[in-house]
Amino acid sequence: MLTSTAVRYLKRRVEKSPRVTAEELRKDLSDVGTEVSTQTIRRTLRNEGLHARTPRRTPLLSPKNKKSRLQYAKSHVDKPQKFWDSVLWTDETKLERFGPMDQRYVWRRKNKAYEEKNTLPTVKHGEGSIMLWGCFASAGTGKLQRVQGTMNSLQYQEILDDNVMQSVTNLRLGKRWTFQQDNDPKHTSKSTRAWLQIKGWNILEWPSQSPDLNPIENLWWDLKKAVAVRKPKNVTELEAFAHDEWAKIPVDRCKTLVSSYASRLKAVILCTTSFYSYKIECHLGVE
Repeated sequence: MLTSTAVRYLKRRVEKSPRVTAEELRKDLSDVGTEVSTQTIRRTLRNEGLHARTPRRTPLLSPKNKKSRLQYAKSHVDKPQKFWDSVLWTDETKLERFGPMDQRYVWRRKNKAYEEKNTLPTVKHGEGSIMLWGCFASAGTGKLQRVQGTMNSLQYQEILDDNVMQSVTNLRLGKRWTFQQDNDPKHTSKSTRAWLQIKGWNILEWPSQSPDLNPIENLWWDLKKAVAVRKPKNVTELEAFAHDEWAKIPVDRCKTLVSSYASRLKAVILCTTSFYSYKIECHLGVE
């Protein structure tokens, strides 16, 4: 049983240094004459509301991009849920044979995933990997397609042509649906913009460097974990398992991600000192 002084020390230590390990904490206490197991330390911190979690990966933002994110959030935060339910969310991702990115943990409280100290900054841009394009809506997952080689604007347009309207139909999004894509150069090239204009789709404006605002990122993570468990032996199995697991994602999972979308926008509006230094406890449906 740890003393109240030891418990206070552990809380202060992990609040200040979220990446400290339970073993390091054990050694700290041992140095001052308190012998305790790492299991006891983990249990004590859990009882204090601090859990070991993988840090969220978040993009590094320029002032210009922060401003565009804020503008996007403010102009869309009051959209009715019916609007978000009619959005077809799309994206590409890299799927690797050896599973999700390396696991590192931080000690944090519930709903504090996106505080800066609990995230791993990423910048835009292993053996056995494939690129996938996929889409989903509140009603469930849509089509998933492998990208052959390095995708250019033409291949992107072909993928959209082969998959978007079929997904819209399968998911029963209706005539007033909205197409979402990020600002990848292939998506915003002169050729693609002209192609989309001919299609006449309603396109959701999108702030640069904002993958976290696309709920499909949560599904990519689900997919990568599910495929990794099956240990694909080659890229053929990797692709087959990906299609299999994508189809298994529950509709309720998709619905939850979309129904909580307003929370993401409110969090962006209310953040202050730095990217994702949230001043509210927000539920993003990703715990």
